[in-house]
Amino acid sequence: MLNTLLENRDYTLIVAKTTASISTMPPGYENRWAAAHSAIVALAQKCEEHDPDGITIYMSSSNYPQGAFKRYEQVSPAQLDQIFQENYPPENLSLLDGLQLALDDYFTRKAAKLTKQNGAIIIVLIDGEPLDRMKIAKAIAHAADALDSDNELGIGFAHIGDDLIARGFLSALDDDLRSRIGAKFDIVHTKVFQEIDPAGLTDFLIDILQH
Repeated sequence: MLNTLLENRDYTLIVAKTTASISTMPPGYENRWAAAHSAIVALAQKCEEHDPDGITIYMSSSNYPQGAFKRYEQVSPAQLDQIFQENYPPENLSLLDGLQLALDDYFTRKAAKLTKQNGAIIIVLIDGEPLDRMKIAKAIAHAADALDSDNELGIGFAHIGDDLIARGFLSALDDDLRSRIGAKFDIVHTKVFQEIDPAGLTDFLIDILQH
């Protein structure tokens, strides 16, 4: 069954939330992360079903230099409220920093034979256009080239909001990683977060691996 693809994996959630996006978006945008919170918790719960020793969270935080990401290990969904509350989002953010941390961690553990048998899934929650788009694409392509199979590692981008430039960039990652950047495997799947059916979270995770 397709569900077996999700078993015996490590799950990582990167929360790339910024305050800059709030000031440039229409009224009510600042409520969208709050509105999405229950769905984020549900997503974490679904990940925990397949990764019962706890998921890894990278949370954007203004408490860190240049709005870097704070890492939490072996997180349960019940801890998410506290993690969100103790990290105020930065004005500017390098998504590459958080993504590269997650990728480096995976390949370091893989070299030490500490990864789970089926690999990993990384999910990125993002609300606006990344400032380092080409570097992100190259980092993902480099990671894809280091994989042994096309479903060893999947990266899912869930876009919160209506930033059309961000959506276009994510669509390009989804559709053109191999054709334009020359990656060995297509390991990216993107989705507008509001369009993910709460009853279809398993399908979303499977789509990340099947691209």
